[in-house]
Amino acid sequence: MNLNWQQDAILIVDDTPTNLKLLFEMLNNSGFKVSIAKNGESALEKVHDIIPNLILLDVMMPGIDGFETCRRLKANPKTKDIPVIFMTALADTVDKVKGLQLGAVDYITKPIEYEEVLARINVHLELRKTQLKLIQKEKMSSLGVLVAGIAHEINNPVNFISGNLSHAQRYIDDLFKLLNLYEINTSHPIPEIQDLHQEIELDFIKQDLPQVFASMLVGTSRVKKIVQALRVFSRLDESEIKSVDLHEGIDSTLMILNNRFKAKSERSEIEVIKNYTQLPLVECNAGEINQVFMNILVNAIDAIEESLMTKKDSLTENKGAIQIYTALTHNQKSAIIKISDNGIGMSQDVQIRIFDQFFTTKPVGQGTGLGLAIAHQVIVEKHRGTLEVTSVPKQGSEFIMTIPVNG
Repeated sequence: MNLNWQQDAILIVDDTPTNLKLLFEMLNNSGFKVSIAKNGESALEKVHDIIPNLILLDVMMPGIDGFETCRRLKANPKTKDIPVIFMTALADTVDKVKGLQLGAVDYITKPIEYEEVLARINVHLELRKTQLKLIQKEKMSSLGVLVAGIAHEINNPVNFISGNLSHAQRYIDDLFKLLNLYEINTSHPIPEIQDLHQEIELDFIKQDLPQVFASMLVGTSRVKKIVQALRVFSRLDESEIKSVDLHEGIDSTLMILNNRFKAKSERSEIEVIKNYTQLPLVECNAGEINQVFMNILVNAIDAIEESLMTKKDSLTENKGAIQIYTALTHNQKSAIIKISDNGIGMSQDVQIRIFDQFFTTKPVGQGTGLGLAIAHQVIVEKHRGTLEVTSVPKQGSEFIMTIPVNG
């Protein structure tokens, strides 16, 4: 199933069949994905399955009324950010103030007017999208500053250590040469020297110290690569749109996520398979594109871990794998990046909602539902590319993005 589009999902909560039918037909014909609930209890159950972009909520209903339903929605971390518009025949200002204090964003007065309903819905949906963009911008800005700051703070001492290791290695070599000359030309060292020779295990030091320095050089080289990856990932010091090497961005993201690929007590190592085709430099906002790579790769890792947790003998029989493929489209105008995993996979219902704002299948506190929505906005809206997903439950998922080479 290929998906490269988004439908705003709206939940209508009303106990009057006539109103439900009218609103369902009106919104469905306007291109919205519409769900209905006939009372507050049903709405509270259904909202967890569909995570709508907006809720139209009747005030006067049997059982729990609209006010109590709204209060419970706003008390739930998973649904608290969904805009709620009350529908009521009540003209009392006190009731409207009560609804707004509970967290509703607007009121629609019955009898329902077609143009008014659509106008108010579109306004609040647009406000949510604007909020998402602001969250994305702030998130990227904060992340960029943080990453660049860490890279800068680490870079200076690491360069100091790395620059002096070569000198220290040369000094140690010179000292060993001098020590060897003393040993050759001193046939009978005094007892104190012999005792100290044995106490400090000089022969072992001669063998081990060069290996210690070699390990230190490898370690500092590794840290310098991580710092470089952080600097590439943040791209804080570069203009917004610039010609960049996408492979460099992917590799820097993989470097940052390296610890998550390593084997753990409950699972084996996740293998990363890269199949790169030579690409030209691509005009894009490198920091934002790298964030897209990060969001998709993190989701792939989470999906693999969830899959392995449900299988037996995961350490020996089941291996997690992420494949990254790059190429140019046939017309050479866009770069293609495919990131696939052999994780838990997604149902068709989840695929339909996967790029929706605040939609998440993760437990409360483990996912915001913003990562893939931000990825979709960055690729499709800002860079005029495409982002699709194909998935088979229990087999894995593949995200396919195209980014125009010339912006």
